[in-house]
Amino acid sequence: MPLATRDGAELHWERHGAGPPLILGAGLGGTGTWWEPNLAALAERFTVHLFDQRGTGRSSRVPVRSVEQMAADFVAVMDDAGLASAHYLGHSTGGAIGVATALDHPGRLRSLVIYASTTRGDPYRERVLGLRSLLLDAVGPEAYARYTSLLLYPPTWINANHERLLAEEARAAGQLGPADVQASRLGAILAFDRRSELHRITIPTMVMCADDDILTPRYFSEEYAALIPGSAAHWLPRGGHALSRTEPDLFNRLVLDFLDKVAAR
Repeated sequence: MPLATRDGAELHWERHGAGPPLILGAGLGGTGTWWEPNLAALAERFTVHLFDQRGTGRSSRVPVRSVEQMAADFVAVMDDAGLASAHYLGHSTGGAIGVATALDHPGRLRSLVIYASTTRGDPYRERVLGLRSLLLDAVGPEAYARYTSLLLYPPTWINANHERLLAEEARAAGQLGPADVQASRLGAILAFDRRSELHRITIPTMVMCADDDILTPRYFSEEYAALIPGSAAHWLPRGGHALSRTEPDLFNRLVLDFLDKVAAR
């Protein structure tokens, strides 16, 4: 089991497939298992690297100081994997990690996909994430995981996948760090705001979001698309915050089409 070590944490990572390197960064849950519905399709064309972020999964369950710290962790994973550069696809918090990496570690990313992410904390996000933190602290990881499903998935998808979600919620509850560790992750993404620097991102970038995403509403992605020069944008009518899981075939096609265009430049 490959482990990178940085700043008091061991960071689990793994590799699949063959081809140019593509790294997938998960959202607030932080674990590489998020990408299970997409892994096979992407690994047919790329050497896909997954990693568990600080505080989650098989990495050290230690608090997070900032998104920038997690970006430096991510670069340590790249170093451990022997990657000078790679394409990067980040979901939600993972999207912010990609943005911080592009700004603070230039040359490490060949391209960037920002999927259902946020440009900043605002009162809406403070309410949503504050309730998540309260549930985890006062009720426990099972309640946190069940509430998370309501934020991730559209109602029709939840109704059609009830039994599957029960299993996923149990796994998610087990992958969470202690309440103080998860609270530090929530605080890190709320504090993240690099809007004044986004004009410095010059690598090929695509922004994606579903119109029915209630966890990271489309206006954040619209701001990324407006502030990153030359970025492409895709707005999908449905899929919720978990677009890659609710509409995996469509999601995979959009990502692969973008990466094909990057390769053709």
